[in-house]
Amino acid sequence: MLHAKNACLDLDPGRMDYIRFGSGPKTLVMLPGVGDGLKTVRGMALPFAVLYRELTRDFTVYAFSRRRELPPHATTRGMAADLARAMERLGLSDAAVLGVSQGGMIAQWLAIDHPERVGRLVLAVTLARPNPTVRDVIARWTRMAERGDYAGILIDTAERSYSPRRARQARLIGALIGRLGKPKSFERFRIQAASCVTHDAWAELPRIACPTLVIGGTDDRIVTGEASGELAARIPGSRLYLYEGLGHGLYEEAPDFVRRVADFCR
Repeated sequence: MLHAKNACLDLDPGRMDYIRFGSGPKTLVMLPGVGDGLKTVRGMALPFAVLYRELTRDFTVYAFSRRRELPPHATTRGMAADLARAMERLGLSDAAVLGVSQGGMIAQWLAIDHPERVGRLVLAVTLARPNPTVRDVIARWTRMAERGDYAGILIDTAERSYSPRRARQARLIGALIGRLGKPKSFERFRIQAASCVTHDAWAELPRIACPTLVIGGTDDRIVTGEASGELAARIPGSRLYLYEGLGHGLYEEAPDFVRRVADFCR
């Protein structure tokens, strides 16, 4: 059974959308990337449950968005504090946590500041501190958001994330979605994007004590593959796996990504 559920928490202040699916005995928390600023996980319980069906037997999975109402200068560390409050409200502790891209930045702070919430940690296509590549990408996306160019953000993300064949398909989908729809607020996306270039957990990463797996792609054109190696080297005892020839969208392209995460989190 998928047991898919859409829900929202009142965190006082602010509200946080989340979804839950699966019925396994272990808890897995998923944190999506900066695209959450354009569209939260609201209404996505069933699609996620189908996409990640492989997890539903062993795990009860929660995917959390950021707060709907973010302060203008929100940080990844503040977002981790919001997440910790949400997990406390739901009685979630010692969970396996998968953070993808910006979600991985938040997951780092969750493991550092709220270690009781994290039993195992998977950090995918993310970084410990900003580098020139991510600064350039975020600056480009921010300019697009300021002029309301939804299709531009989606198309540029596709071109930077996927291998050529997958990128062609994603560009077409992005162009269609960009023409037919609009995010509720470009400002929320801009705030989340800005937090990526102020994220710097480098000095405190050695405090992460839980088993940690870092996953990256050698062709990542958003955070770089080198960032994954740097991150793993900074976390004591962590493991590193790099997908050769894949980029930032490897969590969709690598056929064994979900199995790899599940095996580690089991």
